[in-house]
Amino acid sequence: MASLSNGALMTSIGDTPIEHHFIDVGSVTLHAVTAGPEDGTPVLLLHGFPEFWYGWRKQIPALAAAGNRVIALDQRGFNLSDKPAGVKNYHIAKLTADVGAVLDHFGHAQAHIVGHDFGAVVGWAMGLMHPDRVQTLTILNVPHPVVMVRTLRSSFKQMRRSWYMFFFQLPRLPEAMLGARSFRTMEMQLRASSRPGTFTDEDIARYRAAWGQPGALTAMLNWYRATLRFGLPRLASVRLTRPVLVIWGAKDRFLGVEMAEQSVELCDDGRLVLIDGATHWVQHEASERVNSLLLEFFAQG
Repeated sequence: MASLSNGALMTSIGDTPIEHHFIDVGSVTLHAVTAGPEDGTPVLLLHGFPEFWYGWRKQIPALAAAGNRVIALDQRGFNLSDKPAGVKNYHIAKLTADVGAVLDHFGHAQAHIVGHDFGAVVGWAMGLMHPDRVQTLTILNVPHPVVMVRTLRSSFKQMRRSWYMFFFQLPRLPEAMLGARSFRTMEMQLRASSRPGTFTDEDIARYRAAWGQPGALTAMLNWYRATLRFGLPRLASVRLTRPVLVIWGAKDRFLGVEMAEQSVELCDDGRLVLIDGATHWVQHEASERVNSLLLEFFAQG
C-alpha cells in the first residue's frame, strides 16, 4: 500500500488506482475509498451486510472510467470504520448523518447514491429524509421500508425468508454462531445464496479479514437489531421525489420480487429493472449489466 504526499494511502483495483481516506464525522471515524477524477460527478456507493467497500470492486473501475468521482464507504461498524458500542448507535438517523457528513467532507452538496442490501436501506432513508442530498437513487435488491414492514406483517412466506433478522435480535448467540470456525457459517451463506463462483477464495479471505476486525461482528449485527428496534422516524410522506432506479436480481432467496414492484409504485419517478438469473448479489453476478444501467441512469439524472 503506497503512501501519498498528503498522507493518504493508495492501492488499486486492477488498473484503477483507489485512494483510502479516514474521515472524522464527529462521533466516529469512517473509512472510504475514492476513484476517478476529483472534479467528476460524485457517486456514493453504500454496501450491505456482510460486505464492505470491496463489495463494489466490479463497479468502481467502470464508474471512475466514465468520469465519475466514486466514493465507496465502509459504513459504521464495518471493516476499517469505527464500531461504536450499543444498538442505539446504529439508528437510521445516525447512518444517514454519516452519509451527509461524508458528502460534506468531500465538498459535495449531492451525489448519485447507490445502495445494496443494508446500504439500500440507508439509500431509501436518504431519499425520504434528506432528498436534497440525493441527485439520483439506485437501489439493489431491497424494498422500500414501508413495503418491507407491510409485507412482513402480511406474508408468512416473507417472514419465513427473513427468519435470520429475528434470530439476530438475540444477544451473543448470533455472534457465537457466525464467528465459529473462522466465520465458516458466513462463508457458507454467501456461497449458498449466490450463483456458483460468485465469491472466489480471494474474496472470502478479504471478507474474513473485515469480519475479524475487533468488534466488527457485533457492530454488523447491531444494524439488524437497530432496524427492528427503532425503524424509521415519522415521515411527512413515504413517497420518493428524486429519480429512483431499482435493480433486482430475480432469484433473490431472501426478498420476494413482488416487493420490488410495490416499491417503485411509491416513487414519483421510478423504474424497475429485473435481472433474470441473478440473485441477491446482483452487482457481483451481473456486473456489466448493472454498470451499464447505472451509467445510463446517471446521464439521465
